Amino acid sequence: MQRIDAGPTQALFGTEKTRRIEQLQSQALAPHALMQRAGAAVARLAMAVAPHAQDIWLACGPGNNGGDGLQAAVLLQAWGKRCHVSWAGSGANMSPDTAQAWEQAQGAGVHWCDGLADVSAEVGLCIDAMLGLGSHGRPIEGLMAQWIDQIQNQKAPVLAVDLPTGLNPDTGALNNRAVRASHTLSLLTLKPGFFTAHGKDQAGVVWLDTLRDPLDTPTPLPTPDAYVLGAPPLTQRLHASHKGSYGDVAIVGGASGMAGAAVLAASAALHAGAGRVYVSLLGGDASAYDPNQPELMFRALADLSLSAMAVVCGCGAGPQALAAVQAVLPASRSLVLDADALNAIAAEPTLVQSLQARATAGAASVVTPHPLEAARLLACSTAQVQQDRLSAAARLAELLQCCVVLKGSGTVVCAPGQTPQICPTGNASLASGGTGDVLAGLIGARLAQGMGAWEAACAGVYQHGRLADQWPAASALSASALARALTP
Repeated sequence: MQRIDAGPTQALFGTEKTRRIEQLQSQALAPHALMQRAGAAVARLAMAVAPHAQDIWLACGPGNNGGDGLQAAVLLQAWGKRCHVSWAGSGANMSPDTAQAWEQAQGAGVHWCDGLADVSAEVGLCIDAMLGLGSHGRPIEGLMAQWIDQIQNQKAPVLAVDLPTGLNPDTGALNNRAVRASHTLSLLTLKPGFFTAHGKDQAGVVWLDTLRDPLDTPTPLPTPDAYVLGAPPLTQRLHASHKGSYGDVAIVGGASGMAGAAVLAASAALHAGAGRVYVSLLGGDASAYDPNQPELMFRALADLSLSAMAVVCGCGAGPQALAAVQAVLPASRSLVLDADALNAIAAEPTLVQSLQARATAGAASVVTPHPLEAARLLACSTAQVQQDRLSAAARLAELLQCCVVLKGSGTVVCAPGQTPQICPTGNASLASGGTGDVLAGLIGARLAQGMGAWEAACAGVYQHGRLADQWPAASALSASALARALTP
């Protein structure tokens, strides 16, 4: 069993491929063995999560997820716990594995109850074994809807079996009701829905048990649907280097009244280690000198040699974004498009063709939309983007033929020909004005230092979120402080 933390890359498998893995693994074992392993894994984690709990309530659905819960109840009861089991199944329509688990639970001495309201003792742990992979689809009603409400209205820790009931394993979207767990034990595979959209809020601490034994006959795994983005490799600057070794970044943005967005992106590029950072303010309403960051060089857009630079365009660009995008698309060596630049592309279809032409020419391009900007580019609603963030990012990458960073809870990085990555770092402290500008400048610095679009996007997204995760609790996270805290 493994606790999943930000760090190494992890493969993610959706419902279809997880079911295929389950079938192959079950066929290679003795009857009922896979469910018995699952129940034992749940029982072990329950003891670790709530070692002092004497009374445990298990809400068990009618399918195999409920069978896993029944198997866990048998073991926990044998280990001296008092298990109170609510079961939504019946004697008919049970799988052979669940039927066997039910028979064992019948003889184990557990207390059968209709719900938490029927448990007179103080419960020290709730185990959600209702639906698992069957959580998405039809609305959750009846007994299980009542049990979800009871789980949410009590104070004991909640351990979800495989995934919280009501959480879509593929997308992280929620059903009409959903369990918010403190811990989730994912069985066989990690699911994409844990790491994006509502998954982080609903799953709590995620654990993985593949239910494999070292002596098992190996079974092949399909290609993952996505990966948890891993930490980028550490880089070391050579002693025999100079500012030209780390590239030039040009920030193009900052219309009248919005110069701060461009300066934030420039500050991020500077502190992330770019050799030189130029700023072209489209509004012309700011001093050509920043006394707090004298390293920044202010220039008119026409005076910049864009073909030799990594360009970040759109931060605070306002109504002048269209002209700026038209200028930088054909001229820049590598390009990050953010904010108003994306709105300009959504409004002008010929710019989509220009962006596609960059891919044909081998030029590096990264777009960094938030969900509303992605919706404008895809001509759909923000709700549709958020309902399936992986699919939305993939469609946008194909449309624009470039690397897409779909920001939000569980930022998704996607590009044509690449398996999507979901970033495990970052938290709600990044929900603050200007942090997206900082990310754009950070990715621009990585491009200037010689990374390709995919590597720069992945490294930038991970570092941006990791810095927020490590931020001192007593200090406010502002975009300007975030930019200054970046490192090469």
